[in-house]
Amino acid sequence: MRDGGRGWRISLAMAALPASILTVGGLFLPETPNSLIQHDSDQEKAKGMLQKIRGVDDVQAEFDDLIAASNASKTIKHPFKKIIDRKYRPQLVMSIAIPFFQQLTGINVIAFYAPILFRTTGSGASASLLSSVIIGIVGLIMILVSLLVVDKVGRRALFHIGGILMFVPQSMIEGIMAAKLGDRGELSHRYSISVLILICVYIAGFGLSWGSLGWLVTSEIFPLEIRSVAQSINVATGFLFTFIVAQTFLAMLCHFKSAIFFFFAAWVALMTGFVYILLPETKDVPIETMYKIWREHWFWKRFVDYGDEQEGNKKGLFFSFVV
Repeated sequence: MRDGGRGWRISLAMAALPASILTVGGLFLPETPNSLIQHDSDQEKAKGMLQKIRGVDDVQAEFDDLIAASNASKTIKHPFKKIIDRKYRPQLVMSIAIPFFQQLTGINVIAFYAPILFRTTGSGASASLLSSVIIGIVGLIMILVSLLVVDKVGRRALFHIGGILMFVPQSMIEGIMAAKLGDRGELSHRYSISVLILICVYIAGFGLSWGSLGWLVTSEIFPLEIRSVAQSINVATGFLFTFIVAQTFLAMLCHFKSAIFFFFAAWVALMTGFVYILLPETKDVPIETMYKIWREHWFWKRFVDYGDEQEGNKKGLFFSFVV
C-alpha cells in the first residue's frame, strides 16, 4: 500500500470528484414542465419551458395533455395500492424486471472484482489495476455514445445490439478460460490480452444498452399518478440485487470457476429475449401519452384494456346511481 496504507483512502476520496460535479450541476438544472405544472400555479412558465424544450411555439395540445395527466395524478391518495391494479401491471413488472436484469448482466461483478478476475488469469497487480481503468474508460465512452444515438435508432435496437455485444464475449471468455486456464494455472500473455479485449467489448455492449437505458426507459414509462412509487421500486430493486450479486460473487466464482461467465451470458440472452417480446418502443412517445404503447402491445393490452374497462364500469355505475 502507498504511504503507510493510505492508498485506499485516496482512491475512496477521489469518488468525491464526480459526486461534486453532479451536485453542482444539479443546481443549474431547470425544472421540467411536469414539475412546474404540479408545484407552480404559473402555467405560462410551464408552457414557456415546454416551448423551449420542443423548440416550437405550438405546444398547446401537448401542454393540455400534461395538465390532464397532472390533475389525474393528484387524485391518487395511495400510490402503493394503485400500482398493483391490473391496469398498471406492465409498469409494475418493468419497475422490477429492468433493474433486476440490469444487475444480472454481471456488470457490477466486473466493476467490483475486475482486479481479482485479472489476477486469476495470471496478470500482475499493476496490470490488473490498469485493465480495470481501461474497461472503465470504455464503459464511459459507450454510455456517451448511447446518449447520442438513442433518439435516432430507438431503445429496443440498442437493447438488442447491446445484448449481442455482451452475450458473445462472455461466452468466448468462458471458452478461453475453460480451455486454457483450467481449475488452476495462468493464461498466456496473448490469451490474457484476448480476455481483456473481450471484456472491453462486453463493457461497450453494456454501456450502449443496459448501462444507460436501464435508467432512461424506467424514467419514461411510468405515468405521473404512480411515478414516485414505481421509481422507488425500481431503485430499491436495483440496490437489493447489487448487494446480493456483490455478496455472492466470490463464492460463485470459486464454485463455477470459468463457467461464471456462461452463467451471466445465459441471463443476458434471457433479458434480451424479454426486451424483444415484452418491452415496446418508447422512442418519441411523450410521457403523458405513454399508456398508448401498452394498449397497442399484443401482450400487455389485455391488462390495460381490462383495467380501463373496469374503471369505466365503476364510473358508469356511479353516474347511473346519480341519475
